[in-house]
Amino acid sequence: MSYPLSRLMSTATAGYGAFALLKPDHLGSAMQAGRSERGGYDVLARTYGVRDLGISAAGALGRSDKVVRTAMLLRIVGDLGDCAILAAKAPDSQVRSKVMAVTLGWAALNTLALVVDGRRAA
Repeated sequence: MSYPLSRLMSTATAGYGAFALLKPDHLGSAMQAGRSERGGYDVLARTYGVRDLGISAAGALGRSDKVVRTAMLLRIVGDLGDCAILAAKAPDSQVRSKVMAVTLGWAALNTLALVVDGRRAA
């Protein structure tokens, strides 16, 4: 099976997607959101869950390298978008730093997996 690191990262991301659907309140807690904002973060977490499960399914189970690469690129763009949106809403620099570390960390890991797999496939 080609692109093993990318498929592994897709599987890990699917795990987060399932977690986000099962425990959507984690996002509001991580963002230290007030009670009035929690419902919005729950909806956002569920949206992340559906998005991540869909993209991860393509990345983990895709039959062609092109499908896996596309899924990984979507995943990376999603992580960068999540960083921008959540960092802008962070109530303070500590939460902002945490959000940026997690989202940019996942983007970096996904990018590394994609680059290594691409070089191996070439």
